Amino acid sequence: MTDSSSEQELINQELEEEEDDDDDDDDEYDGSSSSEDSEDEDCDIYPKKLYSDPAYPGVVFQALENMMLHSVLTDLTLFTEDGYQFQVHSFVLAAISYLIQTRLRQNPKREQFISLCLAPEVHGSGLAAVVEFAYTGNIGILNKGNIEQIWSAAVSLEAPRILELCKEEEEGEGDEARGKKVDRKEISAVEHMKISLQHIRQFWTQRMGCDVELEAEGRVFHAHRALLAASSDYFRGMFTSGMKESRQELVSLLLVTAAKFEALLHYTYSGALALGWGCVFDLTCTSLQLQFQTAFSICLNFLQQEIDAYSCLDVASFAESYGMVDLLALANDYVLRNFKDVSVTPKFQDLPVEKLKKYLQSDSLCVPSELLVFRAVMSWIEAFPRQRVKLARELMGTVQFPLMTFKEFKEVKSIMSWPRIGAKKLYDSLLEEFCSSSSDAQSNFRAYMPKDTLVLVGGERITDNFDKRRPCREMWFSNSLQNHVGLVKKVEWRMLGTLPEKPRFSHGVGVMRGKLYVVGGRHYYGKADTMNCTYSFVRPLDQALCCHAASVWNGTIFLSGGFNSRYQSLSTMTLYHPERGSTYMAEMTHDKALHCMETLGDCLYVAGGVSCDADGHLVDQLACEFYDPVANSWSAIIPFPVPHVGSASAVLEGKVYVIGGYCQEDYSDTKTVHRYDPATERWENMSITPGPNTYIAACVLPIPAHLRQ
Repeated sequence: MTDSSSEQELINQELEEEEDDDDDDDDEYDGSSSSEDSEDEDCDIYPKKLYSDPAYPGVVFQALENMMLHSVLTDLTLFTEDGYQFQVHSFVLAAISYLIQTRLRQNPKREQFISLCLAPEVHGSGLAAVVEFAYTGNIGILNKGNIEQIWSAAVSLEAPRILELCKEEEEGEGDEARGKKVDRKEISAVEHMKISLQHIRQFWTQRMGCDVELEAEGRVFHAHRALLAASSDYFRGMFTSGMKESRQELVSLLLVTAAKFEALLHYTYSGALALGWGCVFDLTCTSLQLQFQTAFSICLNFLQQEIDAYSCLDVASFAESYGMVDLLALANDYVLRNFKDVSVTPKFQDLPVEKLKKYLQSDSLCVPSELLVFRAVMSWIEAFPRQRVKLARELMGTVQFPLMTFKEFKEVKSIMSWPRIGAKKLYDSLLEEFCSSSSDAQSNFRAYMPKDTLVLVGGERITDNFDKRRPCREMWFSNSLQNHVGLVKKVEWRMLGTLPEKPRFSHGVGVMRGKLYVVGGRHYYGKADTMNCTYSFVRPLDQALCCHAASVWNGTIFLSGGFNSRYQSLSTMTLYHPERGSTYMAEMTHDKALHCMETLGDCLYVAGGVSCDADGHLVDQLACEFYDPVANSWSAIIPFPVPHVGSASAVLEGKVYVIGGYCQEDYSDTKTVHRYDPATERWENMSITPGPNTYIAACVLPIPAHLRQ
């Protein structure tokens, strides 16, 4: 998770300042090793990104407050003449009090405990409010009954932020008494804690109030014991459980690199880590070793969010080594679903054979053809041919050669005949064996199971004798996608269940938080058969519209085509805002209605439907195009091979699916699923639909595992 740009700039500025201070430290403590320099150079090869946790100040101050309430590592005692005393952490109070800051600056040798008796006018209740603010950024009860005591304590401690709060409270009460409207722009408790942490960070760079030195690889770092204990369970145990380190001014850290500890120390005082692939694994290990839980969470977030084809195998290996089950599942899933890109990376050639076989035999392996699997196996063998050639027969068993086209198999032959492989006779015998093999049940297709599935809800289906249409209650889901011989693709559909009560068609569906919502539609063909819909009060459209398509891009709603009140199909593209109304964008190349529109990447794809000819008659529209919202322009893509009027559509794993519909010319059903892949720029035939074909609705939904076995 990344913080706002302004906070990042502030953190970057502080990091630069501290790097200057650290350079001074290096002059004083000349103990850095050449291996550390080499490690830093390796890290610099990879770009870094600043990751920060906005919740960190609140987390660390809550931990400090709990420590204060139990007098853990407190080093400052405040007394009042009315008999109250408070044991607190000096650097926490110094973040809001100039008086305590001055005392810390006057105490360079760092006495272990400081006691301070406040002026006679300071009462215990006022001081309690100051302490509460120091640890929470808030004063729970601030009113005219206690404002005088709080003011006196703030004046005595020279706490300007609390004085400002008291001033705002007094002015607000005065305005309310005069009946004047109060418009306060108060700083939140979270913001106050951020400000306090920034002050503590400045104390650290100036070594003010630091009470412990930590040595790693010959380098010495200064810190506040209490803050380390608040952010790390490791240091809390070290400093509070009676270990000898709790009494030492200098603590040696074994098996911890100086560079990684320095990064975590910076994190302790800022809540920010500069992460890149050159350092994230070591930082994750060190944060786990030293039990910096929030820093460890940020590292895990980086590994999950920034994973790509070049890093996924490293992430999987790392997660397996440290028993991180969820991270391992995510990394393995990424490898399988992006196998085409992963298989051409250098890391792929270093895979142990057992892991390679596990990937190749998985039903989540996503490949466009068997030729890609063959190339991956050959690439892995050729990386170390002498050691791996003996595994060729076993690995070739994972390639389903009967699914290849003749053209693909010719490429197999040319690759296998290359002399650089070494054991040419072995590969010739393998080729002969697989060429002569016949397709068995297992080799009929390669099945791939996406994490999410296409779900079809309701719709119309034509009766067996083609004399009428019938609304349906059926719900289907795509259990797997199948690669058959050559370019033949199919969807394995399974029945999910039936709609409750009545059937539906011409309805809408949506998914929120993993739940399927079905809205509106009709259950038969009479005027009274339209089902109840849900409305919110928004700006109306500029004109009557039906049979249009809608999709969301970058948080904005786009509407394309449809019929107007005279039942003419339109070529309009409208940006609709619920409060501001309609803005007309560049028009489509063709007018369309009863079509579909889906957002994929940075574009909106429009396909199917009908258009009006010169005589005003409706005709099938096969032309397809996509809209670029940034450029406000349209571009054509390859047209449909068959009509899809009133079809369903959805996006699954970066591809647009158009499902069913009918043909306007003869009103026959289109019992076909087509899939558009932007990478190949063509429509793929995914075989037939499972049930109803017209006026169905589709969405993408995770399905429980027991239904997919």
